[in-house]
Amino acid sequence: MDYEHDAKDYKRYLKGTTTIGVVCSDGIVIGADTRATAGTYIASGEAKKVAKIDSNLGMTIAGMVGDAQELIRILKIQNEIYKMDEGRPLSPKSATSLLSIVLQSNKMLPYYVELIIGGMDGDEPQLYSMDPVGGYTAESKFSATGSGSTVAIGYIEDNYKKGMSTKDAVKMVAKALEIAMRRDSATGDSRNIAVITESGYTEYSGKDIEKLVPPSTAK
Repeated sequence: MDYEHDAKDYKRYLKGTTTIGVVCSDGIVIGADTRATAGTYIASGEAKKVAKIDSNLGMTIAGMVGDAQELIRILKIQNEIYKMDEGRPLSPKSATSLLSIVLQSNKMLPYYVELIIGGMDGDEPQLYSMDPVGGYTAESKFSATGSGSTVAIGYIEDNYKKGMSTKDAVKMVAKALEIAMRRDSATGDSRNIAVITESGYTEYSGKDIEKLVPPSTAK
């Protein structure tokens, strides 16, 4: 995530960070590092790039901090309105469609973000990746964004197994983020990982992740 702003070259604001989403047999796992940068300056080591929208829905953010926070606010508000009308939260597909409309309608002055939206629609795990102007792709296995994604995705491709559990995917995502943190200067400090299943939304960070995946024993 980058705090600086330059409308002439928005692509460079999508470089900092590593975010990951994985489809599992029993749910979705999403994760990201916690470093925020302003050019070569490390602005914060406590940036939150994994956001809970509801018990069935979460997202990761890469890009401009203010733009990402505004989209999270929009989605949370729309989700609450939908729950009042329909008695249930937005599905990941509906949330993605809504954000696509918002991003597409602002493409002349785009939100400088890349998003991963994931969660459960009943018992069905759903994962989507989205670009700054609202284009999105339904992912059947995994997705990654940010400058560290080229490092992380290699580890994920080697270790992902179709039908893997969220328990195993948490360990895989934690290790992929660790590798990205070692090799990408814009990725670093700590990790946040969320698991979304039929039972709800659970988030791990810092020492919780180290307990699940001790660095000395991680693959």
